[in-house]
Amino acid sequence: MDRRGFLVAATAAPFALRDAAGALAAGGPSGLALVTADLEARVVAVELATGRIHSTIPTHPDPRSIERVGAVAVVAHTDAAAVSLVDGSSLAVRRVIDAFEEPRYTAGSADGRYAYVTDSGRIELVTLDVLRGEAVGRLRLSLWPRHLSIAPDNRTLWVGLGTASPRFAVVDVSTPERPVHRGTIVPPFPMHDVGFAPGGRRAWVTSGATRTIAVYDVRSGRVLHILPADEPPQHVTFLARRAFVTSGGSGTVRVYDEPSATELGGSAIPLGSFNVQFASGVVLTPSLETGMLTVLDRAGQVRLHVRVASSSHDACLA
Repeated sequence: MDRRGFLVAATAAPFALRDAAGALAAGGPSGLALVTADLEARVVAVELATGRIHSTIPTHPDPRSIERVGAVAVVAHTDAAAVSLVDGSSLAVRRVIDAFEEPRYTAGSADGRYAYVTDSGRIELVTLDVLRGEAVGRLRLSLWPRHLSIAPDNRTLWVGLGTASPRFAVVDVSTPERPVHRGTIVPPFPMHDVGFAPGGRRAWVTSGATRTIAVYDVRSGRVLHILPADEPPQHVTFLARRAFVTSGGSGTVRVYDEPSATELGGSAIPLGSFNVQFASGVVLTPSLETGMLTVLDRAGQVRLHVRVASSSHDACLA
């Protein structure tokens, strides 16, 4: 993707973003985005309609990833070896769970009861009961589990085993307290992130070492498409039958028609914008380098930039 071309198109950005804030307030997304402030031991709540900072939530040090699971947000503090549960109503830390060594990322069950957290220190997948606030299941894996995604059927996880992994694990979570390793898939490149597309028929796997993405048929495990991408590692999310793939190294997001894997376009985003999630009809990607939260619409166009911290790792909907 030609970042220079994107930047030329964005020369009027200060005016466009100012107008976008009014448009969002008039009929855009509602609610709050929760954004990690990695170096400042806090989570920042941002109003999606206006881009204003609503409040800050003090946390354990090193809040890295954040994922909404039911009525709570699960925050992984990798260096602090803990996971916090942030209440979505009070915006306060409900509980801190010290059952980890290096917690990384989270996927949540559809009923909002269970959170599946990768622990690269113990090389485990940990099941948390977020209502009880405790670990209720563990599965030992090979290598270092990191990014993961849960299928829409709520029974299967695909778990990446490292930042540039030669394989990823297929885990059965039909009984959440007893996750079972069902198999291993070898991707065509060292993989980094994985996401199940809506409907669960396809999964997108990004690379930690090459400028490529693979689209899988979930049932057969067969690769359907190999697509070009920007600098690795890339991350992926989905919204409105579209796939959004970010490259923090290149400072770009590419947008694809998900069913056909056809590229539709993209935008320039701040360098260091790695992790990406959808929320309330928009896409969120924060920057490790600038601490800027970028809000994108369904077409992949930038609607808001909000400076939330000196460095920000992840974001989700409150």
